[in-house]
Amino acid sequence: MATAAYTLSPDRKSRLDRALSLVSDVRAGEGTSAVLLMVNIFLLLICYAVIKTVREPLILLGGGAEVRSYAAAGQAILLMAFVPLYSWVASRVNRMTLIVGVTLFFVACIELFSAAVAARVPYVGVAFFIWVGIFNISLVAQFWSFANELYRKETGDRLFPIIMVGMTAGAPIGSFVAARLFKVGMTPQLILQLSAALLMLTTGLYAVIARRESLRTTEPAAAAPLTSRDGFRLVLANPYLRLVGALVILLNVVNTTGEYMVAKLLSGHVAQLAAADPAFNKQAFIGAFSGEYQFWVNITALALQALVTSRLVRHQGLRGVLLALPLIALGGYSLIAAGVGFSVIRWIKTAENATDYSVMNTARQLLWLPTTREEKYKAKQAIDTFCVRAGDVLSAGVVFAGTSLLHLAPSQFAVVNVVLTVVWLGIAVMLLRPAHRTLRGATATAMTGVAAVAETVRIGRVKGATAAA
Repeated sequence: MATAAYTLSPDRKSRLDRALSLVSDVRAGEGTSAVLLMVNIFLLLICYAVIKTVREPLILLGGGAEVRSYAAAGQAILLMAFVPLYSWVASRVNRMTLIVGVTLFFVACIELFSAAVAARVPYVGVAFFIWVGIFNISLVAQFWSFANELYRKETGDRLFPIIMVGMTAGAPIGSFVAARLFKVGMTPQLILQLSAALLMLTTGLYAVIARRESLRTTEPAAAAPLTSRDGFRLVLANPYLRLVGALVILLNVVNTTGEYMVAKLLSGHVAQLAAADPAFNKQAFIGAFSGEYQFWVNITALALQALVTSRLVRHQGLRGVLLALPLIALGGYSLIAAGVGFSVIRWIKTAENATDYSVMNTARQLLWLPTTREEKYKAKQAIDTFCVRAGDVLSAGVVFAGTSLLHLAPSQFAVVNVVLTVVWLGIAVMLLRPAHRTLRGATATAMTGVAAVAETVRIGRVKGATAAA
């Protein structure tokens, strides 16, 4: 199940270990790898934020807002093919070949899109938008598959909140960098070259981390290819993973529907201000509001990740981080359903999104610690890619039905979200049941034992063949 389970004496802590201990319980020798992983996910999120910023003008000028909203369905359809393909490749190569190969594939895609943008290929913005949705979640899922494989549950519980700081900080810094590059007049194709360079750096970090951790373990199956089962089959065959998938879908339905409510209320608020003042600048107000809104979401998320998440995991365990977001969402949407004003709703969504980006993101990674290697790479790709986009598509269906068929007001959409959040909370409680945790631990242990036995048999056959020769 895990390849880097090690514990050194507390009195041998390095300065880095002691510094990180201010955030979480870091033991001797753990700090360097944790920081390298944090830097790796930090670079990945900067890369994504830069590409995401390039994506917006390409899709809006090349397709429009309507096409942008429909593209989520295209992402979900393509992911139905991507997940089995990823599983097929994972079954035929070892861990580092998989990670480096997939990363280089996306670097090649960036170069192709850069050339297409420069050549003004028709509809490149639409294709790029769909590709970005797959690029982001698949590479982030792969990173966490790698991190989950390195640590046992007890170690991951302590170190993941630190690693997650890099993920939380990377997005706002990447957006800031991309905005400045656009302001100085850099073209989209040149900005894409920056993202490709950052992505190449991550491959080097993977190699350094893998080599560092390989020196701490003698487990031969750690880098072996996986079996032939694909991610969707692994999810459907396992009750625990089905619950994880359902949780991710509901989380995204609730959050995306909530974002629609904010956009709808913002449009209405702007219309009222414009009616009262003919000189009112709608575009400037919306831009300023959106920038300030995202700023506070990102700042709050970073503060929660650095100061709260690790302590919540330490004192409440998985329960604390898994239940935090649905409880906040339940209280927030109940207030919105009761009719609170737009200014209050804005801060409710700020709290929800910040908790999602920090505490809930950490919980989602901790859920995979007791799973098998095969589930970490294949099933995680299925859930973190397809289930996320499926949630977005279902949210679009909820919005369509609510606006076109039922003519719901934002407060009534909040009632829908309250109901969905209650179901989400119930699934989270089921995931915390001892029976599910015991099942996952037993399954992972059994799979690790099987892998070890298979490797022993393989080595025995090789030795036998050598002796016979």
